[in-house]
Amino acid sequence: MASTPVSPSFLSRLLGLRPRTLAGRMARWGVVIVLVYALMALLTPLLTHLGLLPDVNAGLDNPIYAPPSWQHWCGTDRLGRDVCSRTLSGSGVALQVVVIALVSALVIGVPLGMLSGYLGGWLDRLLVLLMDTLYTLPVLLLSVVLAFLLGKGLPNAAAALCVVYVPQYFRVVRNQTAQVKAELFVEAARSLGAGPVWILRRYLFRNVITSVPVLLTLNAADAVLVLGGLGFLGLGLPETVPEWGSDLQQALSALPTGIWWTALYPGVAMFVLVLGLSFLGEGLESWLSGSGQSGRSER
Repeated sequence: MASTPVSPSFLSRLLGLRPRTLAGRMARWGVVIVLVYALMALLTPLLTHLGLLPDVNAGLDNPIYAPPSWQHWCGTDRLGRDVCSRTLSGSGVALQVVVIALVSALVIGVPLGMLSGYLGGWLDRLLVLLMDTLYTLPVLLLSVVLAFLLGKGLPNAAAALCVVYVPQYFRVVRNQTAQVKAELFVEAARSLGAGPVWILRRYLFRNVITSVPVLLTLNAADAVLVLGGLGFLGLGLPETVPEWGSDLQQALSALPTGIWWTALYPGVAMFVLVLGLSFLGEGLESWLSGSGQSGRSER
């Protein structure tokens, strides 16, 4: 009779040379892609400062719409700016805006969801009404309105994205808190005199936070696309800041004339980052749901 082996942990499968499940392979490639983009975001300013990469806004001395060459690996745009340098710098801008927006959404949405689910009453009804109203609005439409009201700028773009994703964290955490607070260990802690703050911090937080990492990675992929949409509409960041969406918008007029390089490289960079974050989120979701774990061995 064959024994039943213990299923390996997610990290051991992820760090292994050959993950045995589709979830492990997806998560591994997602981690690799995200780490590559993070490394590019860290090294690009240093390489620009050392003169190994041209400045993202320096284009007066360069020919406009120059095709890829040894001098400009990805060519130049309509202002003579180096496309390769702007594409690499755009990764740091995208990651910075997305991280600020999602961390802010976590800091606001998770505590509000826990308070709403645990306390209930009029506070719960008010917060649910507010969050459901925001949640029913399309993500891009709401972010466009907020970006138009706040104006251009990195903090403003992050704030516009933050408001969009707060309702999602609130709804997930609120529903799980309402379920967990009825468990026996919470009732026992309450009967022993534990206050709401102690119960929320010691007992509920660790139980309701488990699904947030999956939502975080999937929202990060969506936020990259929304930020690109804002830049494409001219509502994201200032013109001096390299951003993939605005570069794609500027390349749109030249694309019918055969100038493909100004649109290809920013578009591919955005696509690969979204793909990596989606792989990471899907892998985490499959692992947490149990479908990514290896089954028992057959007799």
